[in-house]
Amino acid sequence: MADGTSVPIGVMTPVRGRAAKSSMRRFAQQRSTVAFLLCLPLILLIAGFVIYPAFYAIYLSMLNKKMTAFVGLGNFSFLLKRHTFQMVIFQSCLYAITAVIFKVVIGFTIANLMNNIPGKKQRIWRGLLLVPWVIPLALSTLTWWWMFDPSYSAFNWILNQFGFANVPWLGVGWIARFCTITVNVWGGTPFFMIMYLAALKSVPEQLYEASAIDGANAVQRLFFVTLPMMRNIISITILFSLIVTFAEFDIVRILTAGGPQDMTQIFATYAFQVGIQSGDIPLGAADSLFMFPILAFAAFFVLRGVTRRSKDIAA
Repeated sequence: MADGTSVPIGVMTPVRGRAAKSSMRRFAQQRSTVAFLLCLPLILLIAGFVIYPAFYAIYLSMLNKKMTAFVGLGNFSFLLKRHTFQMVIFQSCLYAITAVIFKVVIGFTIANLMNNIPGKKQRIWRGLLLVPWVIPLALSTLTWWWMFDPSYSAFNWILNQFGFANVPWLGVGWIARFCTITVNVWGGTPFFMIMYLAALKSVPEQLYEASAIDGANAVQRLFFVTLPMMRNIISITILFSLIVTFAEFDIVRILTAGGPQDMTQIFATYAFQVGIQSGDIPLGAADSLFMFPILAFAAFFVLRGVTRRSKDIAA
């Protein structure tokens, strides 16, 4: 104090205590704190089921087959030298990229056709077209497997009615690749359709009216109005589908199990074969990690384009 007297500690303690409680209350009442606390269970789940397994997979990929010695990048170099794994890389890229391209084109086409159907009929068709996406993938793939089966194939029965010979749908490499891609496109197209349909409904009708006044035809409206307004949605759905398709397991495993002669093996099925069936878990972990740089490269460029376009729109 100014007069040289001192205030007892007991007098200051309640004041400090009230100040501390007040600051804690303000901290707890902040929107960012509330949001963090609400997201905390999800953060813990992600850490427990995604982050920890990812780092543990990296650790496993650097061990020998018996998991007793550290081999560094030996498993990765061993895989890259194998002709089968080189074929797996090619087939995984072919499978994912081809399937995504078909899903984008077919989904966008169906969404445009659906957007022109009035009210109640659109809801009915939308519900029907979502069925392939709603059905469990393993169950629908079993149905496709029956239709491709060499002995009881529904497709071969139809071909026989028109005088054509049976087709070994799952017995020839390139035909089997076509079949796996077809099933993936069938199951994934409804997702693209519903996303693009929502994006189409968010395009302001005034833009179409202005372009019609300027004399733009349907094709010009598509390329200069619809597609520019949907670029971000298209990019995000492509990225999401690439990630899911690269990690695909059910379709290939049920239809072909990687055959014939490993000509339909992709990253997930080959990792299962090497890591689980052959008992070389570190090699299987190394195989699965090869997807990461490919998807990281695609995510970087897609998200950079989305961010750039968002900034341009905001400016």
